[in-house]
This record gives sequence, C-alpha cells and structure tokens, in this order.
Amino acid sequence: MNAYSIDMKRIFVVVICCVLLAAYTTAQNNNAIVVKANQVVATVQPTMWGVFFEDINMGADGGLYAELIKNRSFEFYKPLMGWKILGRPQTEGDFIIQNRNQINLANPRFLRITLHHNSKGSIGLSNEGFRGMGIKNGLRYDFSVMYRRSAGDNIKMHIELIDSTGRNLGGTALTIPVSGNEWKKLSVSFNATATEPKAKFNIWLEGDGVVDLDMTSLFPSDTWKNRPGGMRADMIQLLADLKPGFIRFPGGCIVEGYDLSLRYQWKKTIGPLEDRQLLINRWNSEFAHRPTPDYFQTFGLGFFEYFQLAEDIGAEPLPILNAGMACQFNSAEVAPVDQLDPYVQDALDLIEFANGDLNSKWGKVRGEMGHPAPFKLKLLGVGNENWGPQYIERLRVFQNAIKQKYPDIKLVTSAGTDPAGERFEFLNGELRKMKADIIDEHFYRRPDWFLQNASRYDNYERNGAKIFAGEYAAQSDRTVSIYNKNSWQTAIAEAAFMTGMERNADVVVMSSYAPLFAHTDGWQWTPDLIWIDNLRSFGTPNYYIQKLFSTNKGTHVIPVLKNSEIIAGKDSLYASATIDKNTSEVIVKMVNTSGQTKMQELTIDGVKKLNPKAVHTILKAGKLEDVNTLNNPAVIQPIDHPIQLKGKKMNVFELPCF
Repeated sequence: MNAYSIDMKRIFVVVICCVLLAAYTTAQNNNAIVVKANQVVATVQPTMWGVFFEDINMGADGGLYAELIKNRSFEFYKPLMGWKILGRPQTEGDFIIQNRNQINLANPRFLRITLHHNSKGSIGLSNEGFRGMGIKNGLRYDFSVMYRRSAGDNIKMHIELIDSTGRNLGGTALTIPVSGNEWKKLSVSFNATATEPKAKFNIWLEGDGVVDLDMTSLFPSDTWKNRPGGMRADMIQLLADLKPGFIRFPGGCIVEGYDLSLRYQWKKTIGPLEDRQLLINRWNSEFAHRPTPDYFQTFGLGFFEYFQLAEDIGAEPLPILNAGMACQFNSAEVAPVDQLDPYVQDALDLIEFANGDLNSKWGKVRGEMGHPAPFKLKLLGVGNENWGPQYIERLRVFQNAIKQKYPDIKLVTSAGTDPAGERFEFLNGELRKMKADIIDEHFYRRPDWFLQNASRYDNYERNGAKIFAGEYAAQSDRTVSIYNKNSWQTAIAEAAFMTGMERNADVVVMSSYAPLFAHTDGWQWTPDLIWIDNLRSFGTPNYYIQKLFSTNKGTHVIPVLKNSEIIAGKDSLYASATIDKNTSEVIVKMVNTSGQTKMQELTIDGVKKLNPKAVHTILKAGKLEDVNTLNNPAVIQPIDHPIQLKGKKMNVFELPCF
C-alpha cells in the first residue's frame, strides 16, 4: 500500500528504557533499524488501548465516587457501621434503626432519633468516612439528608467537620421543619476552613421530638465537571489524560458475585439514589490477608454514570453482564439454562437503555435521567472470566438472543482465567466454532512471561475472532501477593508485550491493564495502575507506559525491522511502529531490556520528505525496583527531547534496562 508514500510532518520515537546507576559505555551497533512507512500491514482500532474499571481497592465508594459519608443509608449488615453515637442518650431506644422492608425493598432502613429537650452538643452522630475524609481548605461542601418529622418543638441540626484533635474545620446549622408522614430532602452548604486528609463529620441535634434520618450525604463541590453528587475530578482527569479508546465496567469479578444473589444487576444501579439497592462488595471478605468488612457498593456510581463517564472522556462503553454464573472461585453457582430468560432480558434491556429512542421503555428511563440522546453502545460483554462447558452453553443462549435483535452489537466473550492450558484451549476452540466476535484473554504473570510472549499474537488466525487483552499486569512477586509492586521492571515488561499487541493490531483490537485504581489505606489487590489517598492521586510507571502507547496510537501499523526481521526480543530489543494518517506522523516505539546502552541508527523508508524536526520521548528509571509514590509521584515519567534528523535517518540512543 503506497497511500502514505508522502511528505511526513514528524517522526515521534518513544524509547522505554532504564538508566543504570553504575558507569556504562556506549556500544555502537551498525545494524540499522528500518521503518517502512509505506507498507501498511494492519489498521489500529480506536479501541486499541483502553481502561478497565472495577470496584476493587475502594475504587468506587471511597474512591472515584466522591461521597464522603460511609454507610449513608444505614444499609450495611451492621446498620451503624461507620457511625458513632455522640453524647449520652437519656433513655434506651433514643437511637434506633427501623426497617420498612415491606414498603421499600431497595432502601428499607432508617435511623429514628428521639430528643428530650436536648441542648446543642448533648447528643449526635459522627461519621468516620472512608478511612477518613479528605477536606480542602476553602472548598464548598454540600450536605443533604432525607428526613421525616411529624411533630415536636423546634429541632435544629448542627453539622461540622473536625480533624483528629477535634478542631472545627467548618460547618453550619439548619432547622428541621415538620414534614408530617412524608420524607423530604434537606440541603445546605458550607466552606471548609483548613485542609485535612483524615477528617470526620459530626451531626449534633437539639430540641424535643422525634426525627427520622436517611441518605445522609456530604460531597465536595469540585467534582468532575462540577456535577452535584459526582466523581473525583483528579481521578477522572488521569483517565482522560490516557485518551482511552474504551472503558470496561463494572468489572471484573463483582459482575459474578460470590453467589447469584450477590451478582451485579445494572437495573438496581439507575434512577434516584434512594432507590438504588446497596450490595455487599465481593472483595469485602475475599482475601484473609486484606479483610475489608466495611466495603459495600452504594451504586451512586451506577450504569448511567458509567455511560456518562465514557462519553465524557471520548471512550467507547463496554459493559459486562452476568452470564447466569456466579464466581467459579467461590460458590460456582449457575442458573439453569432453562431459567436464563431474566439474565438475557437484562442484556437486551441494557442495549435499549443505552441506544433506544425515548419512546422505548428503557430509552425513556435514560431520558428521564437527563440524557435523551443515545449512548451509542457498540460492545457488550457476556460473563467475566467464566470457563467450562457450563459457560459455553449459557453463552449460546445470550448470543442467539442478542444477535437476533441487535446483530450489530459486538459481543466480548471469556477465555477464562489463564492464557494457556486445558481450560484456555477448550474455550478458545469452542468460541471460535461459535464465530465469537471478540475473545477476552487475561494475563497476570511474572515480568519474564511478558518478555517471552511478546510474539504471542504473531501466528494467531488473522480472519477469525478478534482478541481483547482484557486484564493484564506484570506481577513483581506473584499473583495475589501483597508484595507486588508497580515497579519499573513490571512496567518495562508490559511495554515489551504491548509492542507485540500493537504489531498485531489486526488480531488484538482492544486491551486494558487491571486493576485500575487502589486506595493506599484500603486496597485488596496489587499492583494497580493508579494509586490514591483521600486527597491525592498519581500514576505508576505502568500508567505512563499505557499513556505513551494510548496517546501515540497512530492509525495503521507499519513494519519496523532489524536485519529484515521483526524486533521482538533479539538483542533484548522490542519495537513496533505506526503511522497516523490524520497527523502525517511516523510513530516508533522501542523497548531496550538489556544492560547495555546502544546507539541505533533509525531509517525511515517510503516517504518522499520528512520534517527534520523529530521528538524523542524517553521513559527511564534508575533501578528496576524504582516506583512512584504519593510523596514522589514523578520519579518515573516521560521526558521529551527534540532531535534533528539527517535526511531520513536519525540516531536513537537506547538506554539500558537490565
């Protein structure tokens, strides 16, 4: 193909390498690397590099979802978990949890407080937040509560933020009006007077009478796009900076649940917040070494918000739905094949929710939530990391129903938990017989595995099912180890593997690192792409690898060769190259995993003229063990170096890694 044998505006070279602390000598290598810019071998899909979100490691509640109150509706299995009664109630039962299960199944509990001519500061409640509350000086905080009050004297509520010493960080007072038997919402805002990473929130009550409280909420005003009740802007900005081609949600293993009663059900995550039914998070007690008994899903971040987020950051939405199977590592419970109708209907209804017009049942619901235009859903996953014949027989039911009604929807299907072995081979064979659209492969392995498998997709069938590398991360210790680190060694191993995925973009059409977020005080799994605390967030070396590939994607793969061979591990080098037809750029990515510095001559063939100005981006570190941290977030980050080309040639200085 000679369509790109034209003037190219710029060459962009990404070199991923490591600087040794010891002295080194430069080794001249006369075997030039040749980029054939006029030989297009594959189209790079816009979805090539994306992100995978799962509510693990306090990724949603306590993380992306900016709510500061933990257990705001008293629905945790211990109804006052996260709360502490302040002062001394005068009689037994002054604070009592009531259950209206027959009236409100989604949000049955509320707190009834009886006051006996209490003065200010005599009784109240304190909420600890999610490992504390991150509070910013001068920022507005929005408080709201659902209340019911039938009678009584003047009842006032005094709210305040405090630090660990009890110092007031801001607050206000408000009167609770009489509402009769109706539940009403009361709202007020105030500004914080200091910054504090571990604040608590107090409610003091004064007056006489009975008041019922539910859905007690506190949000910062600086949410993403300043949406009330929205998401943490710094965390989403890190996602937006990746320019991901898609966002996969809501997981992950939480799609399956420990058993089917605890599976993720998207219809329970939309509509008014008070109607969204809370669910225990499956990571609550999954790991004995990292127990988190206070980990629940409030679904303030639900399917509507996920679709909206994808739209905000220009990513294709990829929802994953339960296939009638609970987690096979836990209960392995399945719904009988002849009882799959509700599960299949959920899938069909979700497509209508995303794409249906306002006259359809679920399209109307989307419109009533504030988004009349369709979300333009094109992809849908059926099952997460499921395996065995029980998955295949259930998948067939979904595939037949969905393709019959929505033939253009591409289905993502599971290749199980491992990239090889009997389980993988069975699924791979059966899915290809079914003419699956996209097969989801997962890799949690040591760095050496990624280096050794950079050519994994070179010999895959080109015309069959496409591949989604849906979950991968190099493990510095071992899978599920608490000692795994987001080290430079893991990042560079992933980079080498990613050149192989990019080189085979006609096979691999999607990929995403996993997991995405982790809270430093509340994680269950490591490594993770982005780490946060209550106020700060930072990208790991692995994040910057993802960013370099995603923001320098290109539109078409072109050969990059050394001695007329692909560069996939020989001489410890890995490389891939693309052109961008929209910007007329040549983009070369090179990974050096050796312990030697190499000066490589790079030649660009197939262009009439090349702008002499080039950009040489280097991502480097001092040691394989180097990491970024909250206090030192930029230890490893890309640095651009403008360089001058000599005609169509340039020297690329490849710094050593191992």
